[in-house]
Amino acid sequence: METDARTDIERRFEELSEHWPDRRVEVIDGRIVVRELSTAGHADIVFRLLLQLMPYVIERSWQIWPEVTLFLGPQVDRYRPDVLVVPQDPLLWGDDHVYGTATYLVVEVVSKSSARDDHEVKPRTCARGNVPLYLVIDAFAGKARLLSHPGEAGYAQEVHVNLGEPLRLPEPWDLVIDTGRLTGQNSSDRPSGGIG
Repeated sequence: METDARTDIERRFEELSEHWPDRRVEVIDGRIVVRELSTAGHADIVFRLLLQLMPYVIERSWQIWPEVTLFLGPQVDRYRPDVLVVPQDPLLWGDDHVYGTATYLVVEVVSKSSARDDHEVKPRTCARGNVPLYLVIDAFAGKARLLSHPGEAGYAQEVHVNLGEPLRLPEPWDLVIDTGRLTGQNSSDRPSGGIG
């Protein structure tokens, strides 16, 4: 019975993804979620993060994939994070699902409708899928949260910073992100509010 439910959700996920190519379709905690594409403010945060990541990604011949589906194992959940950083030729499931274990970084930028999923639901599943680094950027709360050392019980390590404070990405990165630049603020300034 459980296999039939998984197959049905997978089928519906594929149908909705084809039907709404201009929307973000995900399976989160066994439910299909269809969201509108990002706002300009949301996209701006992603862009400002990419500016900081890009030199390191290029130097290491890695790739940045926006909104590619993440495969985390046999469970039905299928996430499309805002940013995936992967090696050249990462391990794929099918044609367009990258294994969580094949990522160097998964990033979610919180929108009004995604806060619970980005902060609670997705990290649990990403930890079980052995995603090594999971970063949540939450301009509404004025914080960034980096989770590392995944396992069945969740992530063993969490680092929280206020936007405007530095955030170090551990190996294989060894990079400090200036979180103040993510919202267009100087590092010494506090962010002024959320992004839709």
